[in-house]
Amino acid sequence: MLNRFTGKKILITGGNSGIGFATAKRIVSEGGTVIIAGRNQKTLRQAKEELGPNSDAIQCDVGDLKSIDAMTGEVGRRIGKLDGLFANAGIATFRAIEEVTEQEFDSMFGINVKGLFFTLQKAIPIMNSGSSVVVTSSVAGSSGRGSSSVYGATKAAVRSMARTFSGAYVSRGIRFNAVSPGPIDTPIWERSGGLPGESVEATKKFVAESNPTKRYGTAEEVAAAVAFLLSSESSYILGSELFVDGGVNQI
Repeated sequence: MLNRFTGKKILITGGNSGIGFATAKRIVSEGGTVIIAGRNQKTLRQAKEELGPNSDAIQCDVGDLKSIDAMTGEVGRRIGKLDGLFANAGIATFRAIEEVTEQEFDSMFGINVKGLFFTLQKAIPIMNSGSSVVVTSSVAGSSGRGSSSVYGATKAAVRSMARTFSGAYVSRGIRFNAVSPGPIDTPIWERSGGLPGESVEATKKFVAESNPTKRYGTAEEVAAAVAFLLSSESSYILGSELFVDGGVNQI
């Protein structure tokens, strides 16, 4: 295993499960220190215990600007400056366009777009020069499925931020890139507010069969891509979008 993160300190929002947790494990395994943030105190505690002594956890709801302020302030107090940020926290609800409610619309934009924007804004002052930021977009941001109309719009906005923040902060030596997962086997499929329970397995089967690889990706496969973008190996890459999608949006 490489040791690309020895002496590095990385903050991961949505780090208590799925892709965020897999990335945290990857960072720790390569010698880094991680702070994971998430809404669920129980899963945060469990994740920290599994990650071990080179980890810390802070409860944060990125849909609440006061909570973001508190999180970044606490990060600064606990470890000082950051060397990287994986802004990964987000939610997904899949509905036909005519079925989308105002509450679902506001919730997705509030967390996926507003929450991410202010996470970046508040974290920048505690980031070292030469830091790397990765934001989680999605193949939904560049495809046209009606069932992901709102979710896809939020992820298109996230992808845009990788460009605009890179342009704004390149002079400070901070890079921003987006990772766009395709169908990944994570707990998001079973979460309340997503697909109806009886539709989950049928939808997952259809999505897998529609992928050129005929399978779902793993959280670990996305984590490997994120680790590359967070590391100095990607030092000449900024404002980019790296698809980890089994080719679904490419071929």
